[in-house]
Amino acid sequence: MVKRGRGPEEKMKVSVDQELCVGDGTCAEICPEVFKMQDDLAVTKIDEVPEELEDSCREAAESCPVEAISIEE
Repeated sequence: MVKRGRGPEEKMKVSVDQELCVGDGTCAEICPEVFKMQDDLAVTKIDEVPEELEDSCREAAESCPVEAISIEE
């Protein structure tokens, strides 16, 4: 799920729904700067994504087989 409409100084925000996550690990492989595996589930290392990682973060979210990653832009 992607929401758009942030101001110029606001950063992209990302979260993982622990109820939906099945521990596939694709997100951590695609964007290890933002995601990691913890107890067989994906979690975020950071809540606000630096601009240089936004594309790989989006790719990770789009690759999630259960759409457990939410991005707020």
